[in-house]
Amino acid sequence: MNPYEDKLHEECGVFGMYSIEGHSVAKDIYYGLIALQHRGQESAGIAVSDTDGSMGNIAIKKGMGLVSEVFTKADLSYLYGNIGVGHVRYSTTGGSSIENAQPIAMNYIKGSLALVHNGNIMNADELKEKQLHRGQAHYTSSDSEVLAYEVISERIKSNSIEDAVKKASLKLKGGYACLIMSPRKLIGIRDPYGLKPLVLGKRQNTYILASESAAIKTVGGELIRDIEPGEIVTVTEDGVLSDHIPGAEKCAHCIFEYIYFARVDSVIDGISVHDSRIKAGRALARRYKVEADVVIGVPDSGLAAAEGYALESGIPFALGFHKNSYVGRSFIKPTDEERKNAVHMKLAIMENVVKGKRVVLIDDSIVRGTTMRQIIEMLRNAGATEVHVRVSSPPFLYPCFYGTDVPSSGQLIASEHSTEEVCQTIGADTLGYFDLKDISSMVDGLPVCAACFNKKYPVRRK
Repeated sequence: MNPYEDKLHEECGVFGMYSIEGHSVAKDIYYGLIALQHRGQESAGIAVSDTDGSMGNIAIKKGMGLVSEVFTKADLSYLYGNIGVGHVRYSTTGGSSIENAQPIAMNYIKGSLALVHNGNIMNADELKEKQLHRGQAHYTSSDSEVLAYEVISERIKSNSIEDAVKKASLKLKGGYACLIMSPRKLIGIRDPYGLKPLVLGKRQNTYILASESAAIKTVGGELIRDIEPGEIVTVTEDGVLSDHIPGAEKCAHCIFEYIYFARVDSVIDGISVHDSRIKAGRALARRYKVEADVVIGVPDSGLAAAEGYALESGIPFALGFHKNSYVGRSFIKPTDEERKNAVHMKLAIMENVVKGKRVVLIDDSIVRGTTMRQIIEMLRNAGATEVHVRVSSPPFLYPCFYGTDVPSSGQLIASEHSTEEVCQTIGADTLGYFDLKDISSMVDGLPVCAACFNKKYPVRRK
């Protein structure tokens, strides 16, 4: 995580389409990636092909920046093909550079493929060592390249791309969702624990695979279902085929999809993200009662939890901030002072909402505490008489190994300080964190991974 940021980040978002009727898919993939932009803002890419073989090689365009910055109308016209995959990236493994942007496209003796990947392959270094010994990989290969090389290695020995993908998947350890485009097939894989989300949708005779259901809706499609943990789905001209790699004993879906990562209008593993955040706010109100005049949420993911807190407590809910959606990302600002002022550029206090009021402030997390401290200062400067902070996640104590950019424990304020000390550091009147005991009710009993809170890692390093 960049030292100047105080939010967690999901590593990537993936989106793929296969038009059975032969329509070009690049423009729809573009809009799908726009809908997944919150999952990664460092780079974006699209790769397409034509299943009738008329194109020959895969057409690909990728670059640094937001989706709207990377692609022009001319690019989307050039990217003609009825099958394709797209990607938005926030780097956790590998640096922020064009070399690490996806999709990864490769030619090999039996054909070609393009791959996009979300998550973290924990044993990538081990796999890379073997690939280097075979003369296949190079020392700077990313997780995604390692995965692509593994598929190619198996494809040379297999009768089909599906068999190769399954054999390669058996070697992987970690949390991941991956899309692979071969000349005539679109394949989706989800890790055996279901740590990373992946959903299947359809629009007329076009199949869609994406990180979130909101992206499917954006292109006019309908959600069919979630890809099951450990499932491999293959889309061909005949429809969708399903296979499975051996599953884990139990699933462990990432709890932070519901707290923060996913768009509020997404449904993941049958659970509405909006409903889960409302329930989190209600649970906070039950555990931490306070006399106050107004409840406000930090945009965007704190808003639904703030609404839930207000519904449960009876304290009025109001929009306390104006969010400037056109401010550049703080980590590319050229000076420390500009980085420090990034919060002021992105958020403006609605002074008429908070002046002279006792405020309950809801946010999804406190990582280092620097952003929260600035927001509280802004509220007090705007006339808030009290600021009571409620956080819709438990205290962050441990790092994540599955593709979420959680800093080391030493950089997590709750790991080094008690709740009272954190409260004093950020300048709040009171502070209350979401209780681990309430997580199950927040997601209707869905089995989740909460290792960053409780150190119970479903997949462990050797």
